[in-house]
Amino acid sequence: MKTVSQTEIRMEGPERLLDSGGISLERMPLLQVIFDRIAMQCSESLRQLSTAPAYTTVSSIIIERIGTILDTLEGRGVVGVFHAQAWDSRIMLAVENKFVFTLVEALFGGDGSEAPYGESRPLTAVEVRIAQKTFDVVVRALQVGFAEVGRTNFKFERIESRLDFAVIAPRPSFAVVAQLNIRLLGRTGEILVVIPQAALKPMRQNLAHDLVNDTAPDPQWSKQIHNEVGRAEVVVHAVIEEEGFTLGDIAALRVGQILQLEATPQSRVRLESNNQALFWCHLGQAGGFYTLRVDESFDSEQEFFDTLLR
Repeated sequence: MKTVSQTEIRMEGPERLLDSGGISLERMPLLQVIFDRIAMQCSESLRQLSTAPAYTTVSSIIIERIGTILDTLEGRGVVGVFHAQAWDSRIMLAVENKFVFTLVEALFGGDGSEAPYGESRPLTAVEVRIAQKTFDVVVRALQVGFAEVGRTNFKFERIESRLDFAVIAPRPSFAVVAQLNIRLLGRTGEILVVIPQAALKPMRQNLAHDLVNDTAPDPQWSKQIHNEVGRAEVVVHAVIEEEGFTLGDIAALRVGQILQLEATPQSRVRLESNNQALFWCHLGQAGGFYTLRVDESFDSEQEFFDTLLR
């Protein structure tokens, strides 16, 4: 029987406790923020590869044993292995075959009108290359996302469809598994990002940083948020005049009846969105169409006082 010294116990004890339960995600709140940024970066990059829009979100971040992950993927997907040089570790990206078929359809001009390809078979050489291209997009997003806490380059090593050869750490060891959901052509697929806990140990203190009290926003993050918000569609209404009616007045309305408005060409038009007044405008015409020229912002407080004085 081997004799273990007290020094060895003191050195190995914390590592054994860590390995037995994995890393606590609650103690690394910055990890969720990082993967949210990664998902947004993936959406931007995938839009450059396909005419069909791609939307990426973080479905979950969990702790799982590497062996369990590989068993779940066996026969259903391919894995890309990358070496994180500065971390002295390897990470793994995984995608299901059925979503690779969707990627192929999108990259070759498909619009999702046809039924998804449902055959269960190994990927062809072209499909493997497309899977690798997708992994490259995710890896570049990882480099950007982790730049502030653990800057590193990810060097591609290989793609494996036989997952017995895709082990990046001992199968019983734990890893952080982030599931990225990608919606493309009306279908949803998943890409798994698997990072062994050994790679995150040196970064645990930085990942424990709480951003709640931070006052300086990330410029790149702010720019991306601004761009996404700017794409939101807004419906506006131009209100020339409002008139109060009783229920009896409405019931008495007849087809062809003319309602007289007191508004004139000099009257200002109120521009509204979602029942919220935004601007005062002037009505005009150009090229056979009615136009609005923005005059000034709508001041709710001033309008309230003006109403009281009338």
